[in-house]
Amino acid sequence: MRPVLTPAEMAAVDARAIASGTPEAVLVERAAAAVAAHARRLLGGVYGRRVVVVCGKGNNGADGQVAARMLRAQGVGVNVCQLADDARTFERAAARADLAIDAMFGTGFRGELQGRAAAIAGALTALPTLAVDIPSGIDGTTGAARGAAVRADETICFAAFKSGLLLEPGRSHAGRVQIADIGLAPGTTRLHVLDVADLFLPSRAENSHKWTSGLLVVGGSTGMFGAPLMASHAASRCGAAMVVCGLPGAEAAARASGAEIVTRALPATADGALDERAADEMLKGIDRFHAVAIGPGLGRDVRTQHAVRRVVADCPTPLVVDADALNALGADPTPLQARRAAGRPPAILTPHAGEYARLAGAAVGPDRVEAARDLARRSDAIVLLKGPGTVIADPDGNAVINHTDLPALATAGTGDVLTGIIGGLLANGAAPFVAAATGAYVHGRAAYAAGTAPDLVATDLLGALHPTLDALRSGVDPWDD
Repeated sequence: MRPVLTPAEMAAVDARAIASGTPEAVLVERAAAAVAAHARRLLGGVYGRRVVVVCGKGNNGADGQVAARMLRAQGVGVNVCQLADDARTFERAAARADLAIDAMFGTGFRGELQGRAAAIAGALTALPTLAVDIPSGIDGTTGAARGAAVRADETICFAAFKSGLLLEPGRSHAGRVQIADIGLAPGTTRLHVLDVADLFLPSRAENSHKWTSGLLVVGGSTGMFGAPLMASHAASRCGAAMVVCGLPGAEAAARASGAEIVTRALPATADGALDERAADEMLKGIDRFHAVAIGPGLGRDVRTQHAVRRVVADCPTPLVVDADALNALGADPTPLQARRAAGRPPAILTPHAGEYARLAGAAVGPDRVEAARDLARRSDAIVLLKGPGTVIADPDGNAVINHTDLPALATAGTGDVLTGIIGGLLANGAAPFVAAATGAYVHGRAAYAAGTAPDLVATDLLGALHPTLDALRSGVDPWDD
């Protein structure tokens, strides 16, 4: 896993390096050399090329100043503009430049760009731009932009990712991100992004049989039976060799049966919702399954919510909880406490922003990583907070930011597919945190493999799961730039 640092953690890394004998000036030279090399690559050479470097007063500005000196020595025409310079100085330099280097503000920036800085950020949209460590105006912790911010084509950052580069809108403003090694050791961190080698990719052992990786999917209500079926099909592609889809009522189960998904009728209310008595039916013989996924399409009937709470508290297997099953826990979180008190595996909760607010009693807020960690601590569960830059956190504060998602995934049913992917991985033997993090990664890459963005629909992901997994098993992510 690749480490991700907050600005405060990065400052501590710098301080340790300086205290151990590496002068600050040496770190600046190394950073500037990386910036200059990256700029030359973007320019495609040095002959006849011109660069404008916009510098602030801090360390970020120092990196820009030294990079400018190096580029001049290598034959590039360079203009350095300070924020205190008059507007015409920058305008003349920018009019002749092939590339801009944004070295105004670094990861420690807070607040909003003002005056000349805001004007320059707007003007840089007309030039290819390389940002130093982070685009100016972006919060290095949360990725927030409270006003104008530089929109870079590429960003070169030092030692490790900064969390603000992986969360929106910072991720979009950063463009393509490259990590430069300048001799700093990030140390032990609790925030990461996954590499292909970190993924749990499902397999079947020589002595396995269909019940070796059985999964029970529970969901559906009148008008919403497609959701649990999509989850079931996704699970069967992602490691579950036997998927039983529990649906409310014999008629629903009969209509949905077919292909490789086995349907099971569960007690239903007169209007087609899961009845409270269904909990007893689900828990009877549950030991035959290696995991359970509950929630897609369930609806919010009070009797259904009672059944969900009973299953969450008493199910002995790994469990992923999604959609309306989350709403049942928002009204009463005690089943999660009972689950962990009994020593059962932690549940995986997969809320979007609205479901998060109902579970946590407050909105997500600007810091998505801390929001996911806070809910994971309070619920004693794995939390997968959906959204641009999905965050997966455990109760101990370990977290992963997923970097593979696409805006095209913001459409009905994709969350049901994600639930199925995670459920299949759980059934195949993945630990809950690993299943959640791998599931988010695979889900995003399947959106690329489907090739239907921006018009993707959820069922496109089902056909894309095999080629996605097949490609990732090579040990190389073909969609990673």
